[in-house]
Amino acid sequence: MTSADPAEVLRRYKGQGAVERRYSDFKGPLAVTPIFVQDNKRLAALVTVICLALLLFCLIERQVRRSLGPEQKMRGIYPGNQAIRPTGRMILYHLSGLRLRVGSATDPPTIVVSQGVQLHLLDHLGLEPTRPRWPET
Repeated sequence: MTSADPAEVLRRYKGQGAVERRYSDFKGPLAVTPIFVQDNKRLAALVTVICLALLLFCLIERQVRRSLGPEQKMRGIYPGNQAIRPTGRMILYHLSGLRLRVGSATDPPTIVVSQGVQLHLLDHLGLEPTRPRWPET
C-alpha cells in the first residue's frame, strides 16, 4: 500500500464521483437481460463486451463535451431547450433515430437526419452525414 499526503487523499476522493457515475451507467443504460453462463471463458467474454460498450458510451459523451468547448453545454438535447451538459444516454437516445439510406453503384449511402439535434451531435462527433464511412468495394 502506498502512502499519500492529505491533499492527494482529498483529490482522489473528489474524483470518486466520476467513477460512481460510470458505475451507474454500467448498471443503467447498458444493462442487459440476465444471462446465465456456465463457463468462465464465456463470463469473461460477456464482461469484456459490456466493458467495451461502456468505454464507447463514455468516449462518445467525452467527444461531444470536448467539442462544445469549456462550457460543455448544449441546447436542444433536453426538453425545454435548456443549455445542459449532454449525457451519453441522451446523445445515444437522439442518435438512435438515425437511418442509413442504402446507396447504389452511382449513389453513395447517406445518413438520413430527421432532427436538427442529430445533425449537431454528428458534427460534434466529427461525422459527416452525407459521407458515412463505408468500405470501398
